[in-house]
Amino acid sequence: MLIAENLQKTYRRHAVAVRVLSGLNLEVQTGEFLSIVGASGSGKSTLLHLLGTLDEPDAGRILLDGRRIDDLPGRERDALRNKTFGYIFQFYHLLPELNALDNVLMPAYIGQSVVGWWKTRSQWRRRAEQLLDRVGLGHRMKHRPREMSGGEMQRAAVARALLTQPRVLLADEPTGNLDAATGGEIVKLLREINRDDGVTIVMVTHNLEIVSATDRVVRMVNGVVTDDTSATKVPHFPAPLLAAV
Repeated sequence: MLIAENLQKTYRRHAVAVRVLSGLNLEVQTGEFLSIVGASGSGKSTLLHLLGTLDEPDAGRILLDGRRIDDLPGRERDALRNKTFGYIFQFYHLLPELNALDNVLMPAYIGQSVVGWWKTRSQWRRRAEQLLDRVGLGHRMKHRPREMSGGEMQRAAVARALLTQPRVLLADEPTGNLDAATGGEIVKLLREINRDDGVTIVMVTHNLEIVSATDRVVRMVNGVVTDDTSATKVPHFPAPLLAAV
């Protein structure tokens, strides 16, 4: 479904060049829940940003259903980000001045014209309310982020990511700011979404304790994939890596 071929990416700050991806190859199967693990600086988040067209590779290409997407015109990439991909980030990125319901509705606000929004607003609102109920926040719809816990904010972010019924959910350290119990609940929710809705999920994580809930685990080292295994056989990474991821 989603293929990365020979991806290369270098970031530059003044005269310093930092190579993050070095010819990375990866295939994501339709309907799978994939975990990406690796030490800090191995390129995990960069890869996720490239897969979701939030950034562009210096070389290589990204294919979705056999169609190259990394070099599409800006308007087409915008449409992909609004409808095909859903995003969940470590820091939630909820707008503090909006309540949970309005935060979940944000992709519809952005993706619709003014006329289109007014014609369909009741359907979008109904879907947002259903999603908030589904993630256990039916009683928090009118609460702003400052009035919610970290786990509740991440649940609102999951609901927002699902609003436009994306085919692929990209989760960047979704449990990174949560305690172990709350993080486990978020991963359980993602697993349910994957199984019940058939949404393909790619999750970057430093927490090796949660990868067993996923279908497959790939390990990244120095900007390339080095290990690829079923999550039923949790990788036996060296101790230094366990300390670093």
